[in-house]
Amino acid sequence: MSLHQDAARVLTEWPAPDAAQERLRRLYGDHLAAYPDGMWKACGDGHITASALVIDPDRKQVLLTLHRKLRMWLQMGGHCEPHDTTLAGAALREATEESGIEGLTLLPGGPVRLDRHQTPCAWHLDVQYAAVAPRGAVAAISDESLDLRWFGYDEVADVADESVRHLVTRTRALL
Repeated sequence: MSLHQDAARVLTEWPAPDAAQERLRRLYGDHLAAYPDGMWKACGDGHITASALVIDPDRKQVLLTLHRKLRMWLQMGGHCEPHDTTLAGAALREATEESGIEGLTLLPGGPVRLDRHQTPCAWHLDVQYAAVAPRGAVAAISDESLDLRWFGYDEVADVADESVRHLVTRTRALL
């Protein structure tokens, strides 16, 4: 199964939690049906991306990255790569690379939510997961980040945009 097929399957099977998320789920499915290259950055009409909100083992904080290019506090994530075989695997790879934390574990049940947003390169149709860090994990700043920092749930609203706030809220509901 290709990454494109896996993404289509994940989006078909994912139970959207509300009407707005259902509209995005259908939009993403339509995108994949219309664009055979819809998983890749080269697709100028937008592309599927994968991200993961990293949660501390006690489930009281989230790790955010101060994105080097966007200069915003965000969850870990980005473009799918040719060697990615699953959407969940792409999200886990991105989270591991950008956090420096090995041994992250995705929350069961598939994606947490979807978020469509404009970036300098194109529309990102982001499929957002959540991952729990192992005990004793030490984060390390990657080349894509200016900083990494753990934030308590109540601190996220002060530093992050609406998308990250919604991701945190939805993740907490699933915990």
